[in-house]
Amino acid sequence: MKKPSLLKMVCVVLLLCAAMAIASPAQVLTTLHSFAGGDGASPLFAGLVQATDGNFYGTTVAGGAYNSGTVFKISFSGTLTTLHSFNGADGAASYAGLVQATDGNFYGTTIAGGASNTGTVFKITPSGTLTTLYSFCSQANCADGTNPRAGLVQAIDGNFYGTTFGGGANDEGTVFKITPSGGLTTLYSFCGQANCADGQHPLAGLIQATDGNFYGTTWYGGANDEGTIFKITPSGALTTLHSFGYLDGGYPYAGLIQATDGNFYGTTFQGGAGNCGCGTVFKITASGTLTTLHSFDYTDGGYPDAGLIQATDGNFYGTTFQGGAGNCGCGTVFKITASGTLTTLHSFDNSDGSFPYAALVQATDGNFYGTTTLGGAYGDGTVFRLVLLRACIVCPATE
Repeated sequence: MKKPSLLKMVCVVLLLCAAMAIASPAQVLTTLHSFAGGDGASPLFAGLVQATDGNFYGTTVAGGAYNSGTVFKISFSGTLTTLHSFNGADGAASYAGLVQATDGNFYGTTIAGGASNTGTVFKITPSGTLTTLYSFCSQANCADGTNPRAGLVQAIDGNFYGTTFGGGANDEGTVFKITPSGGLTTLYSFCGQANCADGQHPLAGLIQATDGNFYGTTWYGGANDEGTIFKITPSGALTTLHSFGYLDGGYPYAGLIQATDGNFYGTTFQGGAGNCGCGTVFKITASGTLTTLHSFDYTDGGYPDAGLIQATDGNFYGTTFQGGAGNCGCGTVFKITASGTLTTLHSFDNSDGSFPYAALVQATDGNFYGTTTLGGAYGDGTVFRLVLLRACIVCPATE
């Protein structure tokens, strides 16, 4: 009997694989952990960071031993370890995610707690030893800022840069620099221009772009009081690149990413075309030319609070706080191309989580990981994994 060729055997396997892929959903979401209060609750705006040890690290805004939030570690398989429970004195309610610095430790912020109950900057080791580096409102009239909602970025100079929602010279928020040892410098106080044309109340953190400058957003202020996109130099010279006008988006909660094409991409919480006003995805050049790529209509998601990530396939992925298929309106995970074609990948139904505020992370296994603020088995939020199933290659039926 003639043996089948190796090519033919491979084709049979691939054809079977293709048939299975056609019969399967395009993606599979798995809930890795449901928070239950004691181990944390409501990982609000904080996404995950995959550390050099392969595990994921994150924060919750509530729960823990003192109901003031936690720092946690979670493995690929979903084993969660609470590394620290905030107690108020060392911070409370960590809204933002962590950054792993070049020293191997994690750095983050809390929106409350600390010496003046107006938030902190902290360092925590992978084993859970926490050090409060700075308590905000340590200066007269809170000139150093208050209530940082956003996380930090470690710049090429080794220092960390971030924003505060309030405080500063005009009580409209700040941009600051802080050294790894806790020395803080206020670089800019918002509402420093006439009619607050430079923006007010930054909710998001910064990114350092390839030009060495930092780019970010403000939730309010600007020419139309609907938020701005700005550039700021490491020395604190700020330029407003764009003022949102609702039709092109409004009230950006999230920060920016710089994509491989050199442009910046982000989301707005509200505004956009149509009657929904459910937010947008946009692109903006370094010189300030903005293009609205997509306006959400609620059925495909609504009110994106989180920013985007660019995945290894070149597309962008994100979450919306509300909207999606079904009656829940509990939020979505989506993919969008650089040209603006959006695909809703998953609609949450509360049992698998609800209201994802935070951005995704693409891990070393190629899958996406994230958090939801509520929902899950106990209603206190979840950690999830989203696996995208790719169609198999079908080879020609030749010898």
